[in-house]
Amino acid sequence: MKSVVITIDFMYSIEYDKARREKMTRRYHTMSGNMKNIRKAEVLALKDEVTYQQGQVVSKTLIQNKAVSITLFSFDKGEEISTHQSEGDAFVTCLDGTGEITIDGTVYELHQGDSIVMPAGHPHAVFGKEQFKMLLVVTF
Repeated sequence: MKSVVITIDFMYSIEYDKARREKMTRRYHTMSGNMKNIRKAEVLALKDEVTYQQGQVVSKTLIQNKAVSITLFSFDKGEEISTHQSEGDAFVTCLDGTGEITIDGTVYELHQGDSIVMPAGHPHAVFGKEQFKMLLVVTF
């Protein structure tokens, strides 16, 4: 008889945990949102997903929520995002061209395939030394 009670309690525990996991999963997917402005289930070259425009910085937001922001940028030669700070760590990967990232007054040059992290709360800027494309991932 005691084993039946244990089995019932165990089964209840499994069902409770399953329901809790499903609720947490739904909450996570609601919070994280969906990616936009990009084709899904398809192999992509990210550098082709944002175009250069003369005399401009172009941005294409893929996702933005309380936890993360993912944006593609293109900088025409000589264009920049002036010095500012972010509340989250900002991970940059150069997709094309040559760019300069300034963090706390130190200039870093990025070429295709190079990455750098701009720490939260530190002043930083981005400059297109040549035409330059980058992927920016900010975590909050």
